[in-house]
Amino acid sequence: MVIDIREILSGASSETAFQGSIDLSNLKRHKAVLFPQLLAVKGEVTNRADVVTLRYQINGDMPYLCDRCLMQCHLDINKEFSHTVVKSLEDEELDDIFLVCPDGTLDIEEIATSDLLLYLPSKLLCREDCKGLCSECGANLNEGDCGCNKKVIDPRLQKLADLL
Repeated sequence: MVIDIREILSGASSETAFQGSIDLSNLKRHKAVLFPQLLAVKGEVTNRADVVTLRYQINGDMPYLCDRCLMQCHLDINKEFSHTVVKSLEDEELDDIFLVCPDGTLDIEEIATSDLLLYLPSKLLCREDCKGLCSECGANLNEGDCGCNKKVIDPRLQKLADLL
């Protein structure tokens, strides 16, 4: 989804709204597609006192496997993002702060991809206190204790344990 904002950057128009859906099925994590369904995007680009601002909201669903217990889960994406848009920068070090738009068009799919990747946690868990899987038998420890012997002897000290 590409939006033409040349009139807003020049000051001829003060705002424009947009709405649609974007396909982010090319984003993968652990060889699994992060967003198999289209995500709904709604927002606006405004020019207030020569400060151009992009504000938009993404809605959708992200299925994933818990990183600890491998349980199938869903994350409801309902997030708002905001960026200040400029035509050019005098100091190139500021490109992390501002959204540079030299040709007067914004690619919402590219911007949303960057924003969502920064928004998502590095570990996706089914719940914050997820206990994961047993390292011996592979049982889901969230469902209860598996009964395995948890006492692990350091292999470097195994000879000493054999003596005792």
